[in-house]
Amino acid sequence: MVTILLVEDDENIRLLTYSYLKSQYNVLTAKDGKEALDIIYSKKIDLMITDIMMPNMDGYELVKTIRDCGYEFPVILLTAKQSFDDKRRGFSLGTDDYLTKPFHQEELKWRIESLLRRANINTSKQIKINNLVVDSKTYTVQKGDNVVTLTKKEFDLLYKLLSYPNVIFTKNQLLDDVWGYDSDTSEDTIKTHINRLRHKINDFEELKITTVKGLGYKMVVYNG
Repeated sequence: MVTILLVEDDENIRLLTYSYLKSQYNVLTAKDGKEALDIIYSKKIDLMITDIMMPNMDGYELVKTIRDCGYEFPVILLTAKQSFDDKRRGFSLGTDDYLTKPFHQEELKWRIESLLRRANINTSKQIKINNLVVDSKTYTVQKGDNVVTLTKKEFDLLYKLLSYPNVIFTKNQLLDDVWGYDSDTSEDTIKTHINRLRHKINDFEELKITTVKGLGYKMVVYNG
């Protein structure tokens, strides 16, 4: 069973969320970041849900600490903070999703399920769509005897889009995620790589990179 760590100093929210999730997951709880670290260091955690404003160690410091230690399990931040800068800080530290209080328990469950699917993709290092295999070990896309080898950046771009099908990414988001925040690469680089990628995967009918005018790009997957 999947083990979820819930870190929340508000006892009512902690008990309510625990009660809602315990029928489907093994749920461990902590009242602050320091208590959470003790659990993380001693147990296998598949996903963490954490508040930001907590005593002893807040959610930001907790996320930074576990990422610095090499823990890669998904993290959802629960918080009353709604500003763009707060969200930017959370994501820059390694948060995977962000849910603002008050939140609907069912929405939290949807987000958990989505992140666990993505985590499974990252662990397996492959994405499979029927007979199509996208393999991060070899930077290849293969279907039967048809094997296409990509450059690392082309593959990273494909893997990013394919990990979040139908999600629109702006050019800036793709630059930050694939080339890094500190890169001086221009948006034209994204356009060039998208065009090359489209050409290379053109024979695979399961995959289509769509341009969303004025917004960016998304991956459409056909698995019927």
